[in-house]
Amino acid sequence: MQNKILWVLQWLFGVYFIAVGIVHFVLPEGLPEPLSWMYDLDDTQHLVSGVAEILGGLGLILPSVTRIAPWLTPLAAIGLGIVMIAAIFFHFGRDEFANIGINLVNLLALGYIAYGRARLVPIAAR
Repeated sequence: MQNKILWVLQWLFGVYFIAVGIVHFVLPEGLPEPLSWMYDLDDTQHLVSGVAEILGGLGLILPSVTRIAPWLTPLAAIGLGIVMIAAIFFHFGRDEFANIGINLVNLLALGYIAYGRARLVPIAAR
């Protein structure tokens, strides 16, 4: 059962972070209120956040699916967890407490993915 939960979380958060990472590069007008903070980032912040989120999202999915270097999946989850910790500090400084809640939920799920794929149900390499 844990394996199925981990797969669902990997896909859910993988696609989520890839999508959010892409938004950093296309930055459309009219983002919903919870994402309006993106308009206040400078180009470097968009680049760093966008690349980290896209690579992290891919890292949650591809190594496990292909079974090529699946040890990268827990590392991707840890890396995205670090991004979430940075996001918590960013949103705290802006009094965006709803976003902090989202970041905390993401951080907990990413911690579970990291622990789950490192210790509970690791994916065997080919």
